[in-house]
Amino acid sequence: MKFTLSWLKHHLDTDASVTEIADALTDLGLEVEGIENPAERLANFTIGYVQSAEKHPDADKLRVCQVDTKDGPTQIICGAPNARAGITVVIAAPGTYVPGIDTTIGVGKIRGIESYGMMCSEREMELSDEHDGIIELPSGEVGQSFTDWLALHDPAKVDPVIEIAITPNRPDALGVRGVARDLAARGLGTLKPLTVDPVPASFVADLKVSIDDDTLDVAPFFCGRLIRGVKNGPSPAWLQQQLRAIGLRPISFLVDVTNWFTYDLNRPLHVFDADKVTGNIRVHRAKGGETLTALDDKTYTLQPGQMVISDDNGPESIAGIMGGLDTGCTMDTVNVFVESAYWDPIQIAHTGRALKINSDARYRFERGVDPAFTPEGLEHAVRMISDHAGGAVSELIKAGQVPDTSRAYRLDAKRVISLVGMDIPEATQRQTLCALGFRLDGNMAHVPSWRPDVQGEADLVEEVARIASLTKLQGKPLPRSAPGVPKPILTPGQVRQQVAKRTAAALGYNECVTYSFVDAQAARLFGGGDDATMLENPISSEMSHMRPNLLPGLLRAAARNQARGFMDMALFEVGAGFHGGEPGEQHMLISGVLIGRTGPKDVHGTSRPVDLYDAKADAEAVLAAIGAPAKVQILRGAEGWWHPGRHGKICLGPKKVLAVFGELHPKVLQEMDIKGAAVAFTIWPDEVPLPRSKTATRPALAATDLQAVERDFAFVVDAEVEALTLVNAAAGADKALIADVRVFDEFIGGSLGAGKKSLAVTVRLQPTEATLKDTDIEAVSAKIVDKVTKATGGVLRG
Repeated sequence: MKFTLSWLKHHLDTDASVTEIADALTDLGLEVEGIENPAERLANFTIGYVQSAEKHPDADKLRVCQVDTKDGPTQIICGAPNARAGITVVIAAPGTYVPGIDTTIGVGKIRGIESYGMMCSEREMELSDEHDGIIELPSGEVGQSFTDWLALHDPAKVDPVIEIAITPNRPDALGVRGVARDLAARGLGTLKPLTVDPVPASFVADLKVSIDDDTLDVAPFFCGRLIRGVKNGPSPAWLQQQLRAIGLRPISFLVDVTNWFTYDLNRPLHVFDADKVTGNIRVHRAKGGETLTALDDKTYTLQPGQMVISDDNGPESIAGIMGGLDTGCTMDTVNVFVESAYWDPIQIAHTGRALKINSDARYRFERGVDPAFTPEGLEHAVRMISDHAGGAVSELIKAGQVPDTSRAYRLDAKRVISLVGMDIPEATQRQTLCALGFRLDGNMAHVPSWRPDVQGEADLVEEVARIASLTKLQGKPLPRSAPGVPKPILTPGQVRQQVAKRTAAALGYNECVTYSFVDAQAARLFGGGDDATMLENPISSEMSHMRPNLLPGLLRAAARNQARGFMDMALFEVGAGFHGGEPGEQHMLISGVLIGRTGPKDVHGTSRPVDLYDAKADAEAVLAAIGAPAKVQILRGAEGWWHPGRHGKICLGPKKVLAVFGELHPKVLQEMDIKGAAVAFTIWPDEVPLPRSKTATRPALAATDLQAVERDFAFVVDAEVEALTLVNAAAGADKALIADVRVFDEFIGGSLGAGKKSLAVTVRLQPTEATLKDTDIEAVSAKIVDKVTKATGGVLRG
């Protein structure tokens, strides 16, 4: 939306500067995107007087001029044909930038004679395309600023142009008057009254208009007046200047009038050449297939249901979007029908998008113009046409009724202060709404017809705050809910998630944030993909189900990286997995994936492929960071996407699983397009017991001064017995006394016979109350042998 300062002052009585207006507009929500101020680029040009002009001794077309300037008599060489003594000119002194030639003037020699400046033409100053000679001013004092002279004698040439960005909810600001209303409410001036003296009717027109019954819902009101005997031609200079300033090309007076009111009052209009209209005018929905050549010289095929304005011969205009070429006005037009109507915004938007037409009328109608202003806007245009182009005007021709948009909402002054956080007196609140066009009846604020965006009490609060300026809002600390140290804001689960992220990053992992949706194939590979987690309206076929696990997303990310040549990766994610589609049917997970090698190729051979023990170490590090107990069991029996012989579950018991680590199943990796082996871990942070102490104080260090004792045991067991089963059985013999159990030897063959093996373990006993005696050690040893025998069927090796 563009407008000039003088155009704004047509509606706003103000002495505010361009800078003050721009700052206020941005603060009001009408963000200023740019200002074109010709006075700024012409600020250094001054007025001079040519005392003498003599022919250059070495050039027939050059004149050596003696010019009176603000710095005294100055010699300037000029090649303009009208350079002569006795004229008032515009001077660019040395150091002045001339925009039309993109040059900064300096002192120079021209054919051996020095020149100390330049006398300028209009094109050189970007005032017009005139460059046949230098500017000759009819008046002006030597040394006077040229911009000051223009402001007095030709203000249009130094009229600033302001461009603002309009949000879709502010259609009223698409007219200069709407912008002026906001500025007046802010206090930057007084809004001038808008009145119109309707042109008295001279005759009753034979032309009739009608709206089909099935179209009244999207075209509730249509009106116009017929004018006979107009004289079309170029628009007045002021009208052409304003249109050019905002980037519009003047065409003819009748066309320019409609363009001007579109920007001035946000009232799109259309003028038909009445002599080209056959019969009566009908507003209806298109049947589909009708064609119309519009004013942009393009032919459009209408679709069923689109609104169209037709005469007895067929379509003449695309309603609310663009008129037809056949009934458009030309310089020969003498009889016109001036039309003003209200169209449904949604219908206009659908039609404009379908036909791919972008016009000023569509831009405004699809955002919502003032329906109540429809007949009044027509009278403004008819008055202007009648005053400038003459003609006899018919009585009002109309069909339908202006839609009723009246509504009112309660203004709660105390609620406004509470929500905004500023002490705005009730009188100021009421004054603000009245200045914006609201009508107050007690505490009920009646919304003006030009504000379709105001739809509730909250919008009244926004209007008051907007005009009061939120830049005046001062920050205040929130009061404490209770004295003393405030309680933690984050829950224990959120703290664990943060700690897990930092720990994984410290271990060298890169964090991923993947979609919570995966494709059905990937979901089924990881225990999901059922109807309970299927999305009713997925954004794509690759995101049809809620993810049951974080590993599908991590593996998809790894596959994309491998496809681009990155083969060594360490990725992790913290997020939710879903085992159902109802609220609460989700579980927090921490997952990591290792693929490739531990590092780049190395001359010392330290680089190796990652294995399950890397995943185990990283899982244990994350568990330790989030507070998991040090004593855990490693069990088998994880889900089918893990390698059956190369994984482990970190448990506090058979049913209390904290994490799973190991290699992923080769079939799963093949389905996920992963090249090579991949190891991973998944942690359930919610399964980690919370500490009994809720304080942040660390407990006292529990260090014992009693000697630990280690005893070795060798058991003969069946070859298929897992060492893990034996270790867990030995550790469970006395949980308070046994600190550690580890395997240090495995022997197969020899005198053991077929199907047997020997597993040797070291058991570390750590007393806490008294030094162990032989009897105590023998008692614990007996328990260990008994436990292992029952768990594995093995015997103590002799």
